[in-house]
Amino acid sequence: MQVGIVARKGSERAVAVAAKLRDAIGDAGASVWLDAETATTLDRKDSGRPVDALADSDLAVSIGGDGTFLFVARNAAETPIVGVNLGEVGFLNAVPPENATEAVLAEVEAFDRNGMTVREVPRLVAHAGDWRSVPAANEIVVQGGRRGPGAGIDYEIRVDGTRYSGGRADGVLVATPTGSTAYNLSERGPLVHPEVSGLIINEMAAADGMPPVVVDTDVTVTVTVEHADETVVVSDGRSSAALDAPIEVTVERTTPPMRIAGPPSNFFEALGKLS
Repeated sequence: MQVGIVARKGSERAVAVAAKLRDAIGDAGASVWLDAETATTLDRKDSGRPVDALADSDLAVSIGGDGTFLFVARNAAETPIVGVNLGEVGFLNAVPPENATEAVLAEVEAFDRNGMTVREVPRLVAHAGDWRSVPAANEIVVQGGRRGPGAGIDYEIRVDGTRYSGGRADGVLVATPTGSTAYNLSERGPLVHPEVSGLIINEMAAADGMPPVVVDTDVTVTVTVEHADETVVVSDGRSSAALDAPIEVTVERTTPPMRIAGPPSNFFEALGKLS
């Protein structure tokens, strides 16, 4: 078994947890490596690898907040991820640092007996013509080049070909249940429990929009932008692309899903940390 560990950049605490986990996993007989920056911090450059090596590992360990987890997920492909929570909320990172060794070794032992339990959660992709976005675990946003007075896009939203809404807004957000507590929440969208199979469509600061709606996970959402200086499509708030308008952007579920190992987080307990 091969385990890859990624620690939050610039965090001494995350590096310390990574070092402890590296030693415990190695003592358990599994092969283990650290991301290059963490390995360099620990003067172990020989054990460092680029994060895209996670895709060829059997288990990934993310040490940090939800942002670190999403970074790991973008590089892990189908590799299951255990999240060690050093952040404030921890919707994705369910394991407190004091339980990290126990939780990760439990997954190593489960793998050895072919008994690892993995939860799959949806990811989204946007595409237009030959262009395709980076997969998103939280949300895809279709917006103008800027927000605020005098900005925005003229748009129409269709769900499986049927018109849902349209008008003028800062943008349109399509979120997974995982992403319901992220950008969607700041745009006054609904909270969706992670066990609910659905996607959220949320018009951002719309002049005359519809309320946010939750639709089936397998629908196809199309956002047609007619008038805008440019159309910007953003994946998980990090990867963006500027496209010429008019344009039709399609958002739908993609494979592979994000795969999460280890104990599940308590959704309602995490919600309590938002207040």
